[in-house]
Amino acid sequence: MIWSQSSYAAEHQGILYLVPTPIGNLEDITFRALEVLKTVDYIACEDTRHTRKLLNHFQIDQMLVSYHEHNKKQQGSRLISDLKQGKRIALVTDAGMPAISDPGEDLVQQAVAERIPVISLPGANAALTGLVASGLSTRQFLFCGFLERKPKARQEQLAALSRLPYTLIFYEAPHRLVETLEDMVEILGDRRAVLVRELTKRFEEYIRGTLGELYQWAQDQDVRGECTLIVDKGEHFALTSEQPPWWQQLTIKEHVEHYIEQGYAPKEAIKQTSKERQLPRREVYHLYHGLGQDDGQGKQNP
Repeated sequence: MIWSQSSYAAEHQGILYLVPTPIGNLEDITFRALEVLKTVDYIACEDTRHTRKLLNHFQIDQMLVSYHEHNKKQQGSRLISDLKQGKRIALVTDAGMPAISDPGEDLVQQAVAERIPVISLPGANAALTGLVASGLSTRQFLFCGFLERKPKARQEQLAALSRLPYTLIFYEAPHRLVETLEDMVEILGDRRAVLVRELTKRFEEYIRGTLGELYQWAQDQDVRGECTLIVDKGEHFALTSEQPPWWQQLTIKEHVEHYIEQGYAPKEAIKQTSKERQLPRREVYHLYHGLGQDDGQGKQNP
């Protein structure tokens, strides 16, 4: 059932505010963010010690509660209960936009399910900040976040992403950077790429080159701080009218499952597949669920 959120129509209701915090330079916080942090009933944050330092810098005395990956189930229920009782709560992450590659995503989904207004403030974000200065295409891009830690799962992810004609944006921890770059060279090819580290801080650095060059560079470096890695879509995606579609070698089932792996609901994955193959949605549905035989071209065989 459709639900329209009028963000400022009922100030007496509970509201969940998503408040971005600086990713390095504290001067990047907005006046509006400071005002929200001052006036909410309390702030939910990843690390209370980290957030307290931020609040102290701006002379804000506010109650903090922890909300992180390891307590999100129990604490999330408490937050939702308070929101339903009319509390106004700000959610912050240690740095950047909450709900991006952090457990805030779960809290937002719970709030929306309960029809609790969620208001997001604009602010600092490492992915877009790095992308726009990378020198790579910003026309179409895909935020991939952190890759899987286990090698096989990570390689499978990269194999699926290799077929997409978008600039790719990743987050990566410094201790996994070398092995990730090695997998990227092998699976994505030696594409142009940019490694961004220490964004907005004194030692901010953009290392531009190819994936192979970045791999060689990283082996000799003591890289610190979380990294943003931006990868070009690759020369083979300079599309021409003769180039076959990326999904040509996939069966209908594999095509649909590709989009499900990217986070699509099955219904939306079927819809996107039918659109790309120019097939009736019902036909794709039947083939995906094994109600017909797929010859790989979307045709149903007896």
